[in-house]
Amino acid sequence: MFRRVAELKARGEPLIALNVGEPDFAPPAEILAATSRALQGGPYGYTQIAGLPALREAICARSRARRGLTHTPDEVVVTAGAKHALFHLAQALFDDGDEVVIPTPSWVSYADQARLAGAKPVFVPGAEADGFMPSVAALRAAITDRTKALILCSPNNPTGSTYDEAALRELAELLVSRSLWVIVDEIYAELYYGAGSHAPSLLSVAPELREQTVIVDGVSKSYAMTGFRVGWLIAPRELARACETLQSQSTSSIATIAQLATLAALSGDQSCVQQMRSAYRERRDVLIAELSKVPGVSCQVPSGAFYVFANVAGWLGRNAGPKVLASDVDVAEWLLNDAKVALMPGSAFGGPGYVRISYAAGLAELREAVNRIAAAAGRLS
Repeated sequence: MFRRVAELKARGEPLIALNVGEPDFAPPAEILAATSRALQGGPYGYTQIAGLPALREAICARSRARRGLTHTPDEVVVTAGAKHALFHLAQALFDDGDEVVIPTPSWVSYADQARLAGAKPVFVPGAEADGFMPSVAALRAAITDRTKALILCSPNNPTGSTYDEAALRELAELLVSRSLWVIVDEIYAELYYGAGSHAPSLLSVAPELREQTVIVDGVSKSYAMTGFRVGWLIAPRELARACETLQSQSTSSIATIAQLATLAALSGDQSCVQQMRSAYRERRDVLIAELSKVPGVSCQVPSGAFYVFANVAGWLGRNAGPKVLASDVDVAEWLLNDAKVALMPGSAFGGPGYVRISYAAGLAELREAVNRIAAAAGRLS
């Protein structure tokens, strides 16, 4: 999909790209100013492998404010984005024959990173009627004596669903007696539309899981800093040390200037996050309202991130010209070619019959995209 979008854009096609998981905002001005100061004044050299001490202190302070738990800088490793942190964790933890439980729909890299380490992903589907969240009973049934880890993403990519405190408590009751790691991807935690300024965290609800839980986070989504490539993991010291050792043999330290920009983001005024969150909420509401008018498609209201996971089962079996829409992949290709709107097929995330629509786009673009989708749907037979 990404290649096709790039090809069509290069040909000058009037595409609306709602397929990417990337904010459309520029980083806040104060972060850009800090980046400029770093470029002008340095430092320019390597940092400690695990990251600048001041940045790791800031990560601990931000985590304490959000989760109510105190961590120390030696439990933090600054990485080249959250994906880098997840890759290190897979390499440090997983071995041949291990099983990794992954609720689906899920972000595409979790399973492949497990496979690269020799482990077997075990998928536990969540139904739309349950907010795409697997039941605790289903997760319990998936855990065996070979289970090495459970990977959670809340708010979730691609569905935008979020575990509330009650669900996290129920999950914690299952996990506290299990000898497995819990990797919690909270990269979208501050893009949450429920009560409070961030999504509930497993460690806030169940601090007793601290010694078996890893938090993965970063600045890509909340501060619109995807290209800066800064994320981190917060883990028990022994595991953090293992990931630091891996990083010493792969990237060494992360770009110093990007770390200094991240320090400014975490330490500065947080109103920029609130402003982006408010804009996303408005876009979500407009997109949901407009999509509800299109026959054949339906969607739940997501509580976080910037995605709508839309059910397109009503279009399957219909004719789009000479082609029958047999799958969500067909739907995504049809909308790309016919409506010039780029979406992601849900089967890529383990959610066949759905498409992921990113609302990290302006209101005018979102309205025009839905108009095009509606027009294309009207041509189905």
